[in-house]
Amino acid sequence: MVLCTGDLAAQCLVNDRRLETFVLTGGTETAQRILHHRPELHLLAETGGKNATIVTSLCDRDMAIKNVLHSAFSHAGQKCSATSLLLLEEEVYHDAKFREALIDAVESMHVGPVWDLKTKMGPLIRPPQGALARGLKELEPGESWLLMPKNLNGNPCLWSPGIKWNARPGSFTHCTELFGPVLAVMPFRHLDEAIDTVVQTGYGLTSGLESLDDREQARWMSRMRAGNLYVNRPTTGAIVLRQPFGGMGKSAFGPGIKAGGPNYVVPLLRVATPAAPAEKAIATTPGRSSEGGGNTEVVLRIPQLQHLWEQLAESRSEAAQQVRQQLGPSGWYALQRALSDYDAFARAEIRRYHDTYRLIGQDNFRRYLPMTHLRIRLTPRDTWLDCLARIAAVVAVGGRAAVSVTPEVEPQRAEILEALTERWAADLEYLEETDEQLVEAIEIGQVDRLRYAGPWASPAVRAAADRQFIYVAEDPVQLCGRIELLWYVREQSVSIDYHRYGNLGARVTEPRREPW
Repeated sequence: MVLCTGDLAAQCLVNDRRLETFVLTGGTETAQRILHHRPELHLLAETGGKNATIVTSLCDRDMAIKNVLHSAFSHAGQKCSATSLLLLEEEVYHDAKFREALIDAVESMHVGPVWDLKTKMGPLIRPPQGALARGLKELEPGESWLLMPKNLNGNPCLWSPGIKWNARPGSFTHCTELFGPVLAVMPFRHLDEAIDTVVQTGYGLTSGLESLDDREQARWMSRMRAGNLYVNRPTTGAIVLRQPFGGMGKSAFGPGIKAGGPNYVVPLLRVATPAAPAEKAIATTPGRSSEGGGNTEVVLRIPQLQHLWEQLAESRSEAAQQVRQQLGPSGWYALQRALSDYDAFARAEIRRYHDTYRLIGQDNFRRYLPMTHLRIRLTPRDTWLDCLARIAAVVAVGGRAAVSVTPEVEPQRAEILEALTERWAADLEYLEETDEQLVEAIEIGQVDRLRYAGPWASPAVRAAADRQFIYVAEDPVQLCGRIELLWYVREQSVSIDYHRYGNLGARVTEPRREPW
C-alpha cells in the first residue's frame, strides 16, 4: 500500500510497463487521463456518476421522500451512487404539500461532526472546490433555491443540504457530477421523457424509480441504462452478491463485469484453451459427437446455433463445405465444443434472471443486457475458428453485431461467412471498414464494444475507443462460454422493494428464503 496523491501515483505507476492491469475507483477524468498516457493499458475503472431518482404520480410520496433523502444526503452526498437529480412528474412537482414535506424532511436532518450521535449528515472530506463549489453557491438560468445550502459553524467542510428547483435539461446542474450535498429537481410530463433526461447525462452508475405501478416499473427497467437499478428504495448501499456493483457509459470503463458478482475475476485471468488433438474422431451427424469410441449427445437449444451446427455437420451448402475444409478435424472439434458450451452457458446464465438470496419483500436480480452496437473486427490474422466462434457468441447471448471486415481480408472469407449465416440477417450485418471508417463510427456513437481476436487494434482505433469509453476486447477467443460470452453483454443489478410496510400483498404465499 502506497499513500500518495493521485497525480504522483499516475506518474510512477501508469508509465511503468511492468504493470499491465489497473483497477481504478475514481473520477471519469482520471480514467481518461490514464488512458491518454497508456492507451493499450488494461484498465478496469469504476468512475463518476450523475444518478437520478424518478418519482411518478403513482408512488408512495412519503416513502419517496424518505428514500430520496437517504440517497442524496447520507455521507453528505459523497457516494458515487448518491442521487443528485430528482425528476418529479408534473402532478408531484406542483403539489405544494409534497414540496413542503420535502423541505421539512431535509431541514430536520441534523448536520454536524461525526462524533455527535445526533448527526445525520457529517462534513465533506475537504472544502468544496471546482464544480461542487459552483453547485453549492451559484444558480443556473431558470433555477431557484428550494433550500439554500449554508456553511455551518465556520467549518469549511460543514455544509447543510441544498435543493435546486427547476434545473434545466442540458444545464451545468443537470449534466455535471457534483460530489456533495446538492440535489437538483426537474419536472417531467411522461416517463419516457424522464428516462431520456437521465440518459442525456452520459453517466450510468445507479438510477432509482419511485412508482407502485407495475407497467411503469417494467417500462423503466427496459429502457434505463445504468449498472444498478433500484425501485422503491434508496439508490445507495449495494451489498456484495445481492446487488453486484458497477456502471455503464461514463460511469465505467472496461467489460462491464460487476464487482461483488460471480464474474468479477474473469477480466483478471489469463485463460488458455488446450488445442484439440488432430486425430480426434469427429462425427458428422448433427447433435452427436464421437469421442473415445463412444457417442455423446450434444443438444443445442438456441435455434441459430442449431442451424449453424446442422449446416456444417451435414455440409448442406458450398459455404459449409468450404468452412469444414478450412477448419480441418481439430478445428471442427473445437467449434463443436464452443457451440455446445456457448449454448449451455447462455441458457443457464446469460438468458436468465438470477436472484441469489430470494429475500422476503425484496427482489434482487442479476441480469445481462446484450450489446446492441457491437463490432466484431475481422483481420487477416484471424483463424476460421476465431471468426465462427465470435459470431456464434453474439447470437448465443441474444445480441446483434456488425461484422467489420478490414480491406486486407480476402473477400471470399466474408462472403462465405455471410452465406453461412444468411438466416441471421436480422442479428448480423457484414461491412468492409477501414480503420479510418471504424474510428468515425466510434466517434459518432455507432459502436459500444469492439471484439478483436487478439491485440490487433491500431493506435488510432484504440485512441478513439478510449475517448468514447468504448471497451476493446482483445483477449484470445475462448471456447468456454463462461469466459467468452461475457464480452458480448453488460451485467445489470435490479433491486425492487415489493413489500408495502411489511405487507407482501399477492406475493405472500410465494416461497422465499427464510431469514437467518
